[in-house]
Amino acid sequence: MNAMNTHYPEPTRIETVNRHTLAVVVDNEPGALARIAGLFSGRGYNIESLTVSETEEARHLSRITIVTTGTNAVIDQIKAQLDRLVPVHRVVDLTLQGQALERELCLVKVAGTGEHRSEALRLAAAFGARTLDATLNSFVFELTGSTEEIDRFIRLLSVIGLVEISRTGIAAMGRGAEPL
Repeated sequence: MNAMNTHYPEPTRIETVNRHTLAVVVDNEPGALARIAGLFSGRGYNIESLTVSETEEARHLSRITIVTTGTNAVIDQIKAQLDRLVPVHRVVDLTLQGQALERELCLVKVAGTGEHRSEALRLAAAFGARTLDATLNSFVFELTGSTEEIDRFIRLLSVIGLVEISRTGIAAMGRGAEPL
């Protein structure tokens, strides 16, 4: 029985699921990314976006940007578990710091002739995409922007003749002069 000695169950609480962008500074060593990915998969957490690169060559440190979703309790648990991993130096929730800058790079291949070809060029110009390759029946465009902007671009091109998409995942940084 619950605290009030009743047979009725506790009311169910509905917690909102939020999207969070985490910046994780780790030693640049073999297996560091595998340990972090294993932490997520072993506990059933999903990674929506993942980018990794060495950012401090002299100190052999890499920055991993992870976009994930969960309730506040789940996100707090993810951060605490990441903090305990051996190669991790810092975990910063950029979502809690305020309006972080987030950008993604996308390469999009479109095939088409005639009116479809002209429309693809008009859309690329409207979104500020660069043309990296052009043949008589296809284009490869490069677009950098927010995830929402890239999603809109892809949706519009899918009507014209979308062939292939390659996305980098999100790179994010907090605003202001303070470092991570």
